[in-house]
Amino acid sequence: MLHTVNKSPFGHSALDECISMAADGATILLIEDGVYAAKAGASYEGKLKAAMGNVKVAALGPDLAARGITACIEGVTVVDYDGFVELVAENKMTAWV
Repeated sequence: MLHTVNKSPFGHSALDECISMAADGATILLIEDGVYAAKAGASYEGKLKAAMGNVKVAALGPDLAARGITACIEGVTVVDYDGFVELVAENKMTAWV
């Protein structure tokens, strides 16, 4: 299962809800303002690292770049648009809004 999260975890509960509901082995793809959760050194780092024990986490590279995020939490996979399409094609998808 692919879960997309497009809201910042600092102003919205979508990522927290997603983490609590995502099954082991699922992938969470952070897009748009959701990529703020992937920023290395941010206060959300511990929670996201803990989640990575059960789920894979990816972030959309162009959205990271658009927000000036140059360093991601270790273990977060950065994907381009082709990678995004590949994830969608290979998985059922749920969007957390």
